[in-house]
Amino acid sequence: MTSATDKIILRRAQPRDAKAIADVYLRSFHATYDFPLAHSDDEVRVWIAEDVVTRSDTWVAEADDGIVAMMALDEAGIDQLYVDPAWHGRGIGGRLVEVAKESRPYGLQLYTFQVNERARRFYEHHGFVVAALGDGAGNEEHQPDVLYHWRP
Repeated sequence: MTSATDKIILRRAQPRDAKAIADVYLRSFHATYDFPLAHSDDEVRVWIAEDVVTRSDTWVAEADDGIVAMMALDEAGIDQLYVDPAWHGRGIGGRLVEVAKESRPYGLQLYTFQVNERARRFYEHHGFVVAALGDGAGNEEHQPDVLYHWRP
């Protein structure tokens, strides 16, 4: 018997994926947060097309329906990780975190907003620990955030 995650393919993002990645990012952000993005949806789409998909370490999770999650890594760790809300709870985020851990075996860091209890539980379940709490001065949305670290 196959599970829903068995049908998910993880692969590096391609420029042609920019629209689908932006759709996932925007759906997830707007479904999760009551506060607005620091940039318009159109600006986010340009940022994803011109920056995120051009990185060598941006990954997507693809199902038969198309791209359902995205993850962008930077030198320090996970810069962005978004799963389409319709696909939450199916293990896709965990598979992407495993890719990140394999790519950065020396350790990872990431930020999330303090109000995102679901993400905080998810990261803590995957071995991340709180390193610092911020007041929002360091992010464009000006929302309190939390820095997580993972060490092997």
